[in-house]
Amino acid sequence: MRRLIGRLLTAVLAALALLAIGTPAHATAPASPSVTFTNPLAEKRADPHIFKHTDGYYYFTATVPEYDRIVLRRATTLQGLATAAETTIWTKHASGVMGAHVWAPEIHFIDGKWYVYFAAGSTSDVWAIRMYVLESSAANPLTGSWTEKGQIATPVSSFSLDATTFVVNGVRLLAWAQRNPAEDNNTSLFIAKMANPWTISGTPTEISQPTLSWETVGYKVNEGPAVIQHGGKVFLTYSASATDANYCLGMLTASASADLLDAASWTKSSQPVFKTDEATGQYGPGHNSFTVSEDGKSDILVYHDRNYKDISGDPLNDPNRRTRLQKIYWNADGTPNFGIPVADGVTPVRFSSYNFPDRYIRHRDFRARIEANVTNLADSQFRVVTGLAGSGTISLESANYPGYYLRHKNYEVWVEKSDGSSTFKNDASFFQRAGLADSADGVAFESYNYPGRYLRHYENLLHIQPVSTTLDRQDATFYAE
Repeated sequence: MRRLIGRLLTAVLAALALLAIGTPAHATAPASPSVTFTNPLAEKRADPHIFKHTDGYYYFTATVPEYDRIVLRRATTLQGLATAAETTIWTKHASGVMGAHVWAPEIHFIDGKWYVYFAAGSTSDVWAIRMYVLESSAANPLTGSWTEKGQIATPVSSFSLDATTFVVNGVRLLAWAQRNPAEDNNTSLFIAKMANPWTISGTPTEISQPTLSWETVGYKVNEGPAVIQHGGKVFLTYSASATDANYCLGMLTASASADLLDAASWTKSSQPVFKTDEATGQYGPGHNSFTVSEDGKSDILVYHDRNYKDISGDPLNDPNRRTRLQKIYWNADGTPNFGIPVADGVTPVRFSSYNFPDRYIRHRDFRARIEANVTNLADSQFRVVTGLAGSGTISLESANYPGYYLRHKNYEVWVEKSDGSSTFKNDASFFQRAGLADSADGVAFESYNYPGRYLRHYENLLHIQPVSTTLDRQDATFYAE
């Protein structure tokens, strides 16, 4: 009995000692581990839509520059779509409706059948754009036959496009963009219930029209709706302004329990949630869709943009919109954070602290630190690239300051632009090791030119320091997210 009491007393004293020095409880591996892609995923593919099916495949369709057909690819991984064979499943009519401007296809699986939603004009009027639906009962939509279910009829017959369908609380809805003849703009956003996959029911509701300055550059446009649900909220992103460098994403937000057919249920973001970033060389990001990572733990933004600003002639005649992917992060308030359209090449990741799981490595005033609630997402994103010093090392390149790297200087860690010197290259290179406090899921970064010193936080600032104690090892361990 005395031995048992002694053990209990020892355990209590150890716990009190930990509390006395303020050692935090360590994190578990993040619920959404890092995912990386190499962008662009597909050249000359605009208005991309990717659907993950229960058969283990991702299905990818997009607008082709010729505007004359609908194509499909499939692969078991998102990156695999880049090299997957492409099949034409439908070609425009030689005359009449569905004979021109075949735009923005989306593929969905509903009640055991495949459906493709798309917009098309007529050979007699290429701007008589309307929404149409194809259906296939084949297991593999790339090899099956397709039936034209016809036009999605709306109460007003006018320019309409970009149909997308989704389910909220068991109710299937359709959202799309349409010209409202009563308004002085190009397109507004509408929503309606669906009687079946090609027919709306009831009276549609207009939930957004382009009225803000960033929605009306070049053209007054709200188009390309896409829906993602999270934490009891429905987020509907859409594209605004002309399809050049001014193209950007806005967002509407509603409670999933609200009446989504009531325009008052939706709140519009006052600023774009995703827009051109000249530093990363990405222009006019827009017309997105959403999918999930292979393990289902990360939400993925799918979109197109161009890698140059100036377009010769009509943007519609420029073929170089590319399909791109990047991970979505979620703010503490439950809203999505898309960050910036990242540079071409490998996508960045975030690093959370092992012992302060809500804090991420970020730069502020170019000093590297750990901090919580980093809503300026790109400040906390870094590309893991081949080390500037070589020799099996890695370097951590800032997402929003390409060419700037985490480097140590007087043992402090800063984000600075590479000057090409050997000193800089060595200071900005690390050996990526297994986490010192969690070798299974964590990572640690050992200095290339100061072996035994690791990237670690101390009073929230980053340094390179030797590690010896348990707390040291925890401070030097991070999770890639």
